[in-house]
Amino acid sequence: MVSNGHNTSNNEAFLKLFLKHESGLRCYIRSCVIRPEEVDEIMQEVSLVAWRKFETLEQPEKFGAWACLIARFEVLKFRRKKARDRLVLDEDIITKIGIDAEEQVTRRQLQLFALDKCLKRLKAPEKVLVQQAYSPKVSKKELAEEFGQTEAAFYQKLARIRMKLRDCMNHKMIAMNTGVSE
Repeated sequence: MVSNGHNTSNNEAFLKLFLKHESGLRCYIRSCVIRPEEVDEIMQEVSLVAWRKFETLEQPEKFGAWACLIARFEVLKFRRKKARDRLVLDEDIITKIGIDAEEQVTRRQLQLFALDKCLKRLKAPEKVLVQQAYSPKVSKKELAEEFGQTEAAFYQKLARIRMKLRDCMNHKMIAMNTGVSE
């Protein structure tokens, strides 16, 4: 159970988890309904149900999949209310989309975990280069100059680091999927 007896920390824990997964939930719901205002209406219901049931969540790391399940039921409930509308998806399709969304949330969490581990394995200069290369405030051309390289050489170096990260992530994902610990 998530509850630790202190309401403020429980509220903060819920908000952090909900905000972390809100865009994924919204994307899932958007794939099930036609109008953006329907997405907002369903998201509101999902947030309320998740808030009310948060204390029953036993594994906070599975919040994304749990919230997707709530979203699926809320989409189905919404669909039943709008059953006469010709633009409503079939319940089986909504269920399949929901299952797929839950799997994507889990897969994305594993990918982020693997990326984090792989970033930690980079040498300090490589880590700095990657962090700065993905900073929205700096252009690649400026970074190349800062690192004393031509733009082409900078892109080449960045490409090699990306390949290293990709290979590391693939290795970690395979290890996690097969249960092999590293």
